[in-house]
This record gives sequence, structure tokens and C-alpha cells, in this order.
Amino acid sequence: MENNDFVKDITNIDEDFARWYTDIVIKAELADYADTKGCIAIRPYGFAIWEAIKNYADKKFKETGIENVYFPVLIPESLLQKEKDHVEGFAPEVAWVTEAGGEKLDERLCIRPTSETIISTMYSKWLSSWRDLPFLYNQWCSVLRWEKETRPFLRSREFLWQEGHTIHETEKEAQDRTIQMLEIYSDVAENLLAIPVIKGIKTESEKFAGAVATYTIESMTHDGRALQSGTSHYFGQNFTKPFDIKFQNREGKEEYAYQTSWGISTRLIGAIIMAHGDNRGLKLPPKVAPIQVVIVPIAQHKEGVLEKVEELNKKLSDKFRVKVDDRDKYSPGYKFNYWEMKGAPIRLEIGPRDIENNECILVRRDNQEKIKVSLENLENEVSKLLEDIQKNMFEMCKERMKEKTTIATNLEEFKNAMDTNQGFINAMWCGDEECENKIKELTGAKSRCIPFNETKISDKCVCCGKEAKNMVIWARQY
Repeated sequence: MENNDFVKDITNIDEDFARWYTDIVIKAELADYADTKGCIAIRPYGFAIWEAIKNYADKKFKETGIENVYFPVLIPESLLQKEKDHVEGFAPEVAWVTEAGGEKLDERLCIRPTSETIISTMYSKWLSSWRDLPFLYNQWCSVLRWEKETRPFLRSREFLWQEGHTIHETEKEAQDRTIQMLEIYSDVAENLLAIPVIKGIKTESEKFAGAVATYTIESMTHDGRALQSGTSHYFGQNFTKPFDIKFQNREGKEEYAYQTSWGISTRLIGAIIMAHGDNRGLKLPPKVAPIQVVIVPIAQHKEGVLEKVEELNKKLSDKFRVKVDDRDKYSPGYKFNYWEMKGAPIRLEIGPRDIENNECILVRRDNQEKIKVSLENLENEVSKLLEDIQKNMFEMCKERMKEKTTIATNLEEFKNAMDTNQGFINAMWCGDEECENKIKELTGAKSRCIPFNETKISDKCVCCGKEAKNMVIWARQY
């Protein structure tokens, strides 16, 4: 292969995973560091991936009755103070506006770290009767959290996300909605991004500030760490009471509504990189790839090559997202490396000899397999190949999760498993936060969730040996 120097610019994935990740973000042209410390500028290729995620999720939301809205980015300090646990949970990350138009403000305004407070205030104005319920609203926006340590997409100070906020007449309706949205997030991760996830409930110490219960989908990265990839929260009446979100019920009595909140963010782009990427660069599942097929002409200066390429482009563009790379200043080898870096699922190579034989070569990004294909059957072959790549990428991640998931029944087994095969550890827990803290202190692993498909490994807590209450999945995290 020509121009291998391009690929050598990436740090080896097994030598320095964090550096490798940053190299991919920059060299695959997903994003770049901005002059605003802790923030990134998302480039067109990266934003196209986010748009694919957004469009897929938004369609799923709307199928369940969700409507999109928008609320102010600035939140008065007095609103944050209404829910004690919530304000304490977010206080270290809040950025404040104290002056505007050259004058000091009478009340500080926070730049939204999340919107429960401002949305709850509006809901209290809009709700009067049970007939008004449910409110099924979502907003796509940016939020700001003053993180001390940042990493592009995974943890930047400003990031893009959606936050859904619904209120309901009954507790059951709200709880059902909470789980329903988590299932949609699981669909986004597994069916769109080809990333298997584990669904479960967070422990008390790990739940969202102000929630009754937090549900999560947890994915695994190449190096065996966990990545929280989406959360859905059941609030009960923890926000509706302090924000006076009440209605006249069917018996004519005043009652407080039940509330949910749920969100996914551009962190999912980080999940794609960390779950699928390799030493050649980014690797994109076909369903989310901005470009599914890149056509690279061979000997494009020769008669008839570019004409045939344009013919194939028109033929394929009706069904697939196609890009022709006919840049005349770069060799085919450079282009191969460039598009491997950017993760295009299929590369189509065609030159004079291929045209004579009425065929082309398709190269899979997921496993580098090369396939000769007749031009007469090209559309069907591309369609089948994209479907197979999507499935194969999911199965590869699923197999890694299986290989990097172990069972521990005591602390010695736990520490050994984490040190020798970093990944998910299934272990029993007594329910005491002290044991969570001790495990984190000794191993760096945190409780990720109590999985929905919880199984009983033993009767004793992995940490203290007392009677166990739940099986918990533990892991180091990003």
C-alpha cells in the first residue's frame, strides 16, 4: 500500500488508548480544539454523524408522541435553589453570568447544565387539569458544565444533546415512560451505532441529582472501560412539588404530577470511536456513516475512467450515501489511507482493466476484505455488504464484551480480574455505599448498574462478605 506514512501518524491503540482516541478525533476530521478552553469545534464530518444520530432518535421519539420545544439557555439562580439535591449535585459545574450590557445583574443567571428547573417552572404555568396531561416534550440544544478534565466528545464543557422532560397523571405512566425512553436509547446504540449495551438501574450513590431512580445503558470501549451512553430518570414528585406542578385530578382534587427526564449526547460519537476504531483510524457502522461508499478511481487520467466513475456514482447515489474522490493531487494509496482513517464502510476501486472486465473491487473497512464484483450486480452487492458490515461490527463488539466480562466473589478475585482483563465485573453487593467506595479506592472501578437481567452469583457481598442484595456490574469508566 502506498503512502503508509499517513496511517503512522496515529498512536498505537494498545500503547496509549487515550492518545489514540484524540488522534482519531483530529485526524478523521471529526472535531478540533477551540480557543475556548475545554470546548471543541465540531467539523462537518463529525456533525454529520451527530445529525444521523439525532434524526434516528428524533423519529423514534415522535413515534411515541414526543414533541420538540425550546427553553432559555439562561436560568435564574432562584430557580436552581428550589430543588436542594439538584442544585447541590450540579453546583461545582455551573457557570454564572453576573454582568450584561455593562451592568451588574440583580440576580445571577446560570448557563444551563441541564433544564429541569426552567422547564418545571413553565410546566407549572401550563398545567391545570388532568385533561392537559401528559406533557411529552423534548429539546435538542447545548449545555455547559465546567468540567475540570475534558476530552473531545466524551467530556467537553459545552456539548450537544437532547433532554426530554415529561409529566404524567400517574406514577405508573411516568415509570413506564422512563423505561420506554431507555429502550429507545438501547435501539439507537445497538441498531444504529452497532454497539451492544447493558441496561440497568443506577445505585443510589450514582443516580442523577434529584431523581427517584436513574436507568442507564452502559457500553464497553476497546480497552474494557465502561461508557455511560444514555440515561433515563424517574423523578416522581421531587420536582413537581417544589415547582408547584399540580393539576385538578379526575375527582376534582388538586394533585402533583409525576415527572421524567432523559438524554443522550454527542458523547455517542466518542462511543463509536472507542468501540469500533482500530490502528487504521475510525470505523463507522454503515447506518450512521456520512459516506457509505467512497469511489476511488485508479489511473483516473486514462480515457473513460472518470466517465465510468460518474456513471457508477449516479447509479449508487439513489440508494446509498456516495462520495467520489477524484482529487488529482493525491495517489490512490493516499486516498485509501485517508478514507480508512475516516471510517468509510466500503471503498470502491475501479480502473481501466476493471472497466474492460465490467467489474470493480469493493473493500470492506471492518475487516479489509477485498471482493471483485460485476458492475451489473453492483447495487445488490453493495446493499448486502453494508448490511453484513453493520451486523459484523455489532458482533465484534459483543464478542469483546463477552471476553472482557468476568465474575468475582471476593475482593482478591475482583482486583485480579480488573488488573489482568480490564472490563466488566459481575459481583454481588450488600447495598452499602461504603463497599462501593472501597472497591473504587482499591481498583478504580465504580458500580455501573444493577442490570435488568440480574443473576445471583452468590449470597455474599464481594467486598464485605455480608448478605448480598443485588448483582452489580462494575467497571472503570470514561
